[in-house]
Amino acid sequence: MRMRTVVMFGAAVFAGAIGGSLIGPRPAEAVAREIIELQRDVTTLLQGQKDLTQQNTEDHTVIKTLVGQSSDSVNKLAATMGSLQKSVQDVQANSGARLDTMSTQVQGLSDNLEEIKSRLGKLNQQLVDLQNAVQSIDAKIPGTTAAPATGAGAAMPTPTASGAQPTTSAPVLPPAGAPSADTLYSNGLRDITSGKYDLARSEFQDYLKYYASTDLASNAQFYLGEIAYSQKKYEEAVSEYDKVLSNYPKSFKLAPALLKKGMALVELGQKSSGIRDLREVVRRYPGTEEDRRARARLKELGASLSSSR
Repeated sequence: MRMRTVVMFGAAVFAGAIGGSLIGPRPAEAVAREIIELQRDVTTLLQGQKDLTQQNTEDHTVIKTLVGQSSDSVNKLAATMGSLQKSVQDVQANSGARLDTMSTQVQGLSDNLEEIKSRLGKLNQQLVDLQNAVQSIDAKIPGTTAAPATGAGAAMPTPTASGAQPTTSAPVLPPAGAPSADTLYSNGLRDITSGKYDLARSEFQDYLKYYASTDLASNAQFYLGEIAYSQKKYEEAVSEYDKVLSNYPKSFKLAPALLKKGMALVELGQKSSGIRDLREVVRRYPGTEEDRRARARLKELGASLSSSR
């Protein structure tokens, strides 16, 4: 279109020049010179139009290439974003299980510390009881009479009889060849923290079978619930946690047992019952780690911290 306009313009100028030369009595040489100049101008205009057209074609090719490259970059970015989104979803899906596993491992380490503290306390109490027994024997024996070796030995069981500590005795002896209480419990903790749940379950069940009257029996019972929960056997987990709550009213595992029971009930679809137990954790154990986790779970469920009355 532009080229046609330039050609028409050149033709008009050329025609005007010819007309002017015909109208006015101008010399033929001057007219010829003007015609030559006009032809040169028209040629220059045509060449400029050609160059402009070629430049537009080249620019269009460059722009088309850039658009294609941009489209490829956008497609690659979209693919990368899709992969990243899938990774985030996978992490979110596995985060709950990982947190539960970490919580179980922390519980195991905490129990090891509690076990050590308990043993130190018992040893200290036994030393105090032994010292009191020796002093009582010394008071009864005249100063000129040496205490027989069997006297101190007879006095040794006295703290056990009066100390009201059933954990220092084993009323039911395990069968010959059965592992000791310490061995069973330590092996169970080691296996549950390393993810060997079936082996840990067997060890804690043996512990409860042979050493049900010890201080750590409630811990063994709690870990049976943890194993079932980790394996997504939520009905079994609720049953095991219930045994902690009903059979060991003085256990320090009451708060985590109630918390995990509530979470297991939610997983079973018994949302109202689970929320009730989570609220009970908040009410009975404020300021604890279980309280914090119960509050977070209630928030996720869109439930208030206490039931409306």
